[in-house]
Amino acid sequence: MSVVTKTLPWYPSWNLDIFFLTIIGIIALALLIFGVLTAYFGKGKSRVAGGGMIAGAILLGFITYYLSDFTFHVSLVYDIILGAVFYLVAAIIGVVIGLLIFLAAIMKT
Repeated sequence: MSVVTKTLPWYPSWNLDIFFLTIIGIIALALLIFGVLTAYFGKGKSRVAGGGMIAGAILLGFITYYLSDFTFHVSLVYDIILGAVFYLVAAIIGVVIGLLIFLAAIMKT
């Protein structure tokens, strides 16, 4: 087996370190997106809060990079980023299917 095959998110050798780093990475991504939106659309204190969220996202990104590379010795791209995208897409598909079932149930009543 190649190295890439062993590090894909659906390979059974995933561990708690990768799970923890994926959570931190997703939090950093969410903070970045919401911080940009808050800083752009907000006024006054909201813009400052958006800037704080952006700074927090950058800090969490560096922490994720440092932990993945130097502490846990896992690949940032193959283990963390690919896993985050994989599970976010799976979660979105699950939410959309659940929402469609919910809407079909209410439309029938």
